[in-house]
Amino acid sequence: MKVELLVQNVKCGGCASAIQTGLSQDARVKAVAVDVPTGRVSVETEGDIGAELRAALQALGYPEKTA
Repeated sequence: MKVELLVQNVKCGGCASAIQTGLSQDARVKAVAVDVPTGRVSVETEGDIGAELRAALQALGYPEKTA
C-alpha cells in the first residue's frame, strides 16, 4: 500500500533523512521517499498504517499540513 502525506517543516536533506530513518524503524514500512521542496512524503507499507505514520511524523517534528 502506498501512503502519501504532505508535511510541515521539511527544509533540507537532513530533514528528509530524519523522516526516512524515523519511519523506517517500523517493520511494516518498505520504502520512504521525501520530496524536500514540496514536503511530500511517500511511504510504501505493508497494510494500512496511515494513522501510525501520521503519529510518527508528528513525534519527529513533521506534522501533516492541514488545508
